[in-house]
Amino acid sequence: MDAIRTVDLFDLTKTRAEDMLKTCTYPWEALTLIGETVLAIGHTLDAAEYDHPADDVWIAKSASVAQTASITGPCVIGAGTQVRPGAFIRGNVLVGEDAVVGNSCELKNCILFDGVQVPHFNYVGDSVLGYKAHMGAGAVTSNVKGDRKPIVVHGQKNYETGRKKFGAMLGDNAEIGCNSVLNPGTIIGRNSQVYPLTSVRGVVPEKSIVKGERGVFPKAE
Repeated sequence: MDAIRTVDLFDLTKTRAEDMLKTCTYPWEALTLIGETVLAIGHTLDAAEYDHPADDVWIAKSASVAQTASITGPCVIGAGTQVRPGAFIRGNVLVGEDAVVGNSCELKNCILFDGVQVPHFNYVGDSVLGYKAHMGAGAVTSNVKGDRKPIVVHGQKNYETGRKKFGAMLGDNAEIGCNSVLNPGTIIGRNSQVYPLTSVRGVVPEKSIVKGERGVFPKAE
């Protein structure tokens, strides 16, 4: 059976969205709840530790945010996180602690767990990135099908999500190579790796390597 339940992919102690995610059997169920969850979290944050520079925006005082970054709420930026020049955060975004949102990256309706790195020219939309997941330069999530039909996750069976916008779910420690495309409804298991310049769709099991057109292989221990 596909290991794509929320608890299969993520260490939920590594995000402030833990309580909400515990209610989701499958992680894409969280996508409709991100905005309200970010707002609820924001209103609980200690003013001694978090600045509140705009409506529905909370930024940890220990975070580093470039002056040229654009941040629209609801949004929470965690402690020790870097938001680099030209980053574009469009709302309904929860960024964990010690994360990196890099130059010219765009985030929209997504959760980044603690330690996530999207450091260069990445687009992350309608997605959840698990603890210490990393996207190489230019890697993106594609969150809408060309025919605009509801997205189906293709694994050992087909999972109807009912969603027209759904990017990718990256399990803890997933590694996505430079300039790869994660097609709508892609799920990458924990500790798996995608080679650069790869177009991925469907379910990649944990501890696997996706080697472009050569296919998916077990990762060496």
